[in-house]
Amino acid sequence: MTLPTADLGRTGLQVGRLGYGAMELRGPRAWGPPVTDDQAGTLLNAVLDSGMNLIDTSPDYGDAEEHIGRWISHRRAEFVLSSKCGCPMSASGAPRAQPPHDYTRTNIRAGVERSLRRMRTDHLDILMVHLNPSVALMRSEDTIAELLALRDEGTIRFTGMSGELPHLPDHLALGVFDVYLVPYSPLDLSHGDLITAAADAGAGTIARGSIARPLTPPPDVLPEPIRRPLADLHERLTAARLDDLADGASPMELLLRFLLGHPALDAVLVGSTRVAHVQANVAAARKGPLPPDVYDELRKRLAEPSIEFKPEE
Repeated sequence: MTLPTADLGRTGLQVGRLGYGAMELRGPRAWGPPVTDDQAGTLLNAVLDSGMNLIDTSPDYGDAEEHIGRWISHRRAEFVLSSKCGCPMSASGAPRAQPPHDYTRTNIRAGVERSLRRMRTDHLDILMVHLNPSVALMRSEDTIAELLALRDEGTIRFTGMSGELPHLPDHLALGVFDVYLVPYSPLDLSHGDLITAAADAGAGTIARGSIARPLTPPPDVLPEPIRRPLADLHERLTAARLDDLADGASPMELLLRFLLGHPALDAVLVGSTRVAHVQANVAAARKGPLPPDVYDELRKRLAEPSIEFKPEE
């Protein structure tokens, strides 16, 4: 069986419904796991060999762009490449120490040029605005005008937004982004209707943060404001006790196939540093969406707990 594919909105790009999120290749200087050059090369080539043809990365992801350029730039025609803009780097080049994101035209162009050098390519298929800036901020910095200029020059092919609530509805209303990267998970369905709205408007839709984060406890090295929400997701997933669903399918498979059941979602990003994980994800995606009864039961078990308000005494 081949990996299921989808047309990425109006772009005309056909992508596997399972894409690779390269954040796991960021390395320790960007809060990531240790990754050797050889491990990165083996992993990235295994991704392409498995039929996954969508790779999403960012300048914020530590060493990820360098790994992509070093190990698979010679296979550039085989994959759709998406990266981000607005990402600053500190003077030392250490993402842990980076200043706030900068959405000015100058920084966006400089960042894209740096990404092209790192990944040894002459274009990005998709350039996404990173970290959900407001429409007002993008207008004040002329962000969108620079994206459109880069597109007209052929440096990028399509524009995108890595967005979420509360600003995502305003992003959609602009009607200028070709692709949306949106958080979506069986443990957090809050963006499901916005994915549908984006698809109805002709945009491509990709889910992020969907599977890996709740599967394992977050490392203690993460700052507490980041670690605590991830720990809460893991605790909810563990408490749901999913082992009896779908003939004992793994939680990873259940989560992934649940996501593939969203009719307006074109692709789901998964990330790992292990070839075995990539192969397991591909095998699960090849099975397609969950049966309706399993889908409904999974949704019920993972429903966010309601908040009980007690009257004041």
